[in-house]
Amino acid sequence: MSTEGREIESFSEAEAKAELDRLHEALAAADRAYFELDAPDIADAAYDAMKRDYQAIETAFPQFKRDDSLSDKVAGAPVEGFSKVRHAVPMLSLGKAYTDEDVVDFIERARRFFDRDKDLELAFTAEPKIDGLSASLRYENGVFVQGATRGDGAVGEDITANLKTIKDIPQTLKGSGWPQSIEIRGEVYMTYAEFEALKTRSAAVGGQEYVNPRNTAAGSLRQKDPGVTASRNLRFFAYAWGATTEDPAPTQFEAVQKFGEWGFEISPWMVRAKTVEDLIGQYKAIEEKRSSFGYDIDGVVYKLDRLDLQRRWGFSSGEPRWAVAHKFPAEQAMTTVQRIDIQVGRTGTLAPVARLAPVSVGGVVVENVTLHNEDYIKGIDSTGAPIRGDEPIDIRVGDTVVIQRAGDVIPQIVRVILEKRPAEAVPYEFPHTCPVCGSPATREMNEKTGKEESRRRCTGELICAAQAVERLRHFVSRGAMDIEGLGAENIDLFFSAGLVKTAADIFTLKARREAVQQALFERREAQARQREAAKGATRKKVLTAEERTYEGLDKLFAAIDARREPELDRFIFALGIRHIGETTAAALAKNFGTIENVIEVGKDVAAHPDDPASVFPSIDGIGGTVIEALSDFFGNEQNDEVLDRLLAEVRPKPYVLNVSATSEVAGKTVVFTGSLEKLTRGEAKAMAERLGAKVAGSVSKNTDIVVAGPGAGSKLKQATELGIMVLSEDEWLELAAR
Repeated sequence: MSTEGREIESFSEAEAKAELDRLHEALAAADRAYFELDAPDIADAAYDAMKRDYQAIETAFPQFKRDDSLSDKVAGAPVEGFSKVRHAVPMLSLGKAYTDEDVVDFIERARRFFDRDKDLELAFTAEPKIDGLSASLRYENGVFVQGATRGDGAVGEDITANLKTIKDIPQTLKGSGWPQSIEIRGEVYMTYAEFEALKTRSAAVGGQEYVNPRNTAAGSLRQKDPGVTASRNLRFFAYAWGATTEDPAPTQFEAVQKFGEWGFEISPWMVRAKTVEDLIGQYKAIEEKRSSFGYDIDGVVYKLDRLDLQRRWGFSSGEPRWAVAHKFPAEQAMTTVQRIDIQVGRTGTLAPVARLAPVSVGGVVVENVTLHNEDYIKGIDSTGAPIRGDEPIDIRVGDTVVIQRAGDVIPQIVRVILEKRPAEAVPYEFPHTCPVCGSPATREMNEKTGKEESRRRCTGELICAAQAVERLRHFVSRGAMDIEGLGAENIDLFFSAGLVKTAADIFTLKARREAVQQALFERREAQARQREAAKGATRKKVLTAEERTYEGLDKLFAAIDARREPELDRFIFALGIRHIGETTAAALAKNFGTIENVIEVGKDVAAHPDDPASVFPSIDGIGGTVIEALSDFFGNEQNDEVLDRLLAEVRPKPYVLNVSATSEVAGKTVVFTGSLEKLTRGEAKAMAERLGAKVAGSVSKNTDIVVAGPGAGSKLKQATELGIMVLSEDEWLELAAR
């Protein structure tokens, strides 16, 4: 097993720890995008490869397995806004097969496991893998009483009211023979026809754009208004079950047929087979006909048929051994590159996008595809190795290219047809200035590898409009200025309305009360129109006087005023300077004391661009990358005016190290583990250091206090074994306040 071309066994401990942390963050972000935001942003195959590397590192270096290891979790966290439902039987994910050889290996594993049963003849089921949202429906005495999403596999969201609007879900089971209590499980999905109809209705009223049927089905199922869900005409296929007072039937195939008798829609493509040839034959038949199904499928699921044998074979790493999902290869199509545009991301990354001649791939019209970075356009990876063919093959305007939708979601270029390249096509010149604000766009140096980063970033920071909204969101976030009531939705609204362009504008909103009130009213009016359109209503929604009034306005203004004298470390972190997180911000605050000193040091390093580190004092944990980030930020004169305006409204408090004789934690070594609910990890560390404590990352005999939140694992166990004081988060806050 390897990661990024290296054998994991060759990693040093430091490299393994760093790579495990990197993969953890990438996988967690992908889980949030897929399960919580219904907006997957990486291909299934890429996700699976990262997950395999993640688990391989944990196996090779077990000492680095995290308390919050993703190997012990199934999916994303339940979304806020719905009450939680704990699944009596977890809703697990399935292992993946990508080739016929993988399927052969699955069947052979089964035969080896049951090898002692000489006369046993194994049978398997094969059925389409629907690409929708998993749901579990609980029936008591044949009556539907509760429905839930998959959530994180252990806990989902209660969406009973919304599920009751789906016609394929019977409110009362038909026929007879159903258990006294049973959870029917299946997939909620949206047909292509309904998806196109919804897009047409939304476009007619200027509503939101919808990306694909899977995301739209998931979003529709999580509507607060069941009437909106009902208007989307969602469908449901039943194919499994969870907790039950008795098995529906002796086999998987017979159980699903029972579901059909009880009133559920089941897949007509489900078969039972005894040979690997028959299973793969069904896979190929489904793959050939998939475009005619009228809904998304992304593979075929094979399951051991007999339920008693499923129980004997059991589970491994949170997956059933007796089932596997055989994924379809990505569909491909040929088209031409018409132009290459540069989009500036919210963190300043210059992201190239190829504009294509429209082409249909897997039932979706593709017109744009990301080109990632300038090295990707040149045809090389971060090591300089070719990524398309044996030699570097670049991408040019006018090229004929083969594209595919990775994981049937994200379009990507897989091949350039060189024999079709026009004679006038020239290599693409990547811009070295930001196309939005004109600031220099640079590639930073990676301290560890000694090589340039693959992405080029705008150095405009505070004055770049493309970065402005994300920076404003960061500025008001919990770990930064923590302005209650001014979340992402309101930031987006005020920015679009021209009310907030830089952070300083937030603190002058109160003086523009009427304009703020009007912006909020117009948003409510637009939302009302969308709700009516979603319900199929033709009349225009008229807002009442109460709906025109935003009662929380005074509370919002008060929350803003309450943050005019923030802690210095919060303020530094809120500025959103590259590479300066909560911990680094706290270190800067602790060492320089005031914002004036921080600015003076920043200006000093900016005045020595050839060697900024030579004029920066030695501070533990702060290296060349942070110093260069300070130089870039304070060396950009366009940031000066923005920062001056902000400091005219906000006065950060000087940093005071509170190491008094009354501090009960002064000189103590503290370890934080598990999930903290009232503090971020950075806030907790900064608090401990202000009180004179030392914060460590691991538990040892030298540890004095362990603060354990929900989900604490090995560190809590080790602390208990060593007899170390263990505190809850509330107990820690009480101790710190003494």
